Order: sequence, then C-alpha cells, then structure tokens
Amino acid sequence: MMARASRIRATGSLAALLLAAAGPAPIAVPVSVPMAAQGCLGCHGPAGQGSGAVPPLAGRPASEIVVALREYQAGQRPATIMDRIARGYTEAEIAAAAAYFAAR
Repeated sequence: MMARASRIRATGSLAALLLAAAGPAPIAVPVSVPMAAQGCLGCHGPAGQGSGAVPPLAGRPASEIVVALREYQAGQRPATIMDRIARGYTEAEIAAAAAYFAAR
C-alpha cells in the first residue's frame, strides 16, 4: 500500500512538472475569429480593440485595412514589422481579416 501511494505522489509530481515546463497557457481565441485575424490579436489587442501604442483595427472600414495590408506587402507603407507580416497573407486571408475587424 505504501509503494502505491509513493507511485501516485510521483505521478502527480511528474504531471505538475510537465505542466510547468509547458509554459503559460495560450490565449483562448474564439472559434469565430478567422485564422488570418487571429495573428493580429497579439499586438492589436482582443478583437482588435488596440493595445497601447498599437492602433485598433476594430471598426475600421474593410477597404482601409485591405489597402494598408497591400501597401505593407509592397513596401509602400512605413513599418517596423507589419511589412514582413503582411507578406505572408493571401488576398483571401486579407479579405477575411478585414471583414472581421470591420464588423467589430
């Protein structure tokens, strides 16, 4: 009986160690957020409401967001990181993200 209790404690300790090593839990993102828009939330805040010096995307016209992303892709708009991020988006992904944020 004593050996079984030791195994249970060891298993519990191992589970706690593995959870701690995994790092912080990821931010939960609602399923309704398009995949293309999910990457924006880290800097632009929950639902694109803005975060500190990073401007909000929520409520901006979709056409404005599309133009901005295309300008970042083409290197026509000053950027620190958005030019590199925007290059990874397809036209369909840009449209989906723009529609999502315009509806917020």
